Amino acid sequence: MVLGLDTCLSVCSVAVMDGERVLAHASDVMARGHQERLAPMAQAVMREAGLPFSALERIGATVGPGSFTGLRVGIAFAKGLASALAIPAAGVGTLEALAADIDGLVFAAIDGRRDQVYCQAFEAAEPLMAPDILPVSAAAARLVEIRQGRALTLAGSGAGLLAAAAPGAMVNPAEGADPRAVARLAARRSPGPLVPLYLRAPDARPSVANAP
Repeated sequence: MVLGLDTCLSVCSVAVMDGERVLAHASDVMARGHQERLAPMAQAVMREAGLPFSALERIGATVGPGSFTGLRVGIAFAKGLASALAIPAAGVGTLEALAADIDGLVFAAIDGRRDQVYCQAFEAAEPLMAPDILPVSAAAARLVEIRQGRALTLAGSGAGLLAAAAPGAMVNPAEGADPRAVARLAARRSPGPLVPLYLRAPDARPSVANAP
């Protein structure tokens, strides 16, 4: 039994899986409030599945890229729950989770604001590049280079920003990763420390005191 969590983007999502079988899942679109929503959602999903938390064997959580606050909420919850239950936890990249259930060539992209996108390309679920953050124009050029005229799916909140560079591509503008994919991916990999994937450092803008 694996509990999958995603809080990295504009959705708070939880799923519990028994192998490939979905026992229960829930998802709420939200720009803020993941911290208040995640624990009650996990409790409700476990209740719907008819399982106590002690039945879980592993926890999977997205570790980024994404919202600095959101990914820390998911990681902290996964770490705390895994510690309390004495079970392993595994981190899953947000871009990897966005591409997980899509066949063929996939270019996963998350709107990073400031005319930038977080992006990563996959083929048959295998990464073709490391996750990166690029200006939209540079990401579009990378996309064209990787595609080479082949069938393609654009996935994620940044898909629309790159659609002009990929005529004829399927567009799946998901605002968050599917927690069912997160759980499946987490079940297949060795557990380890949940470390946030920061491709861009948090803003470090000092506050300006009011002048007398």
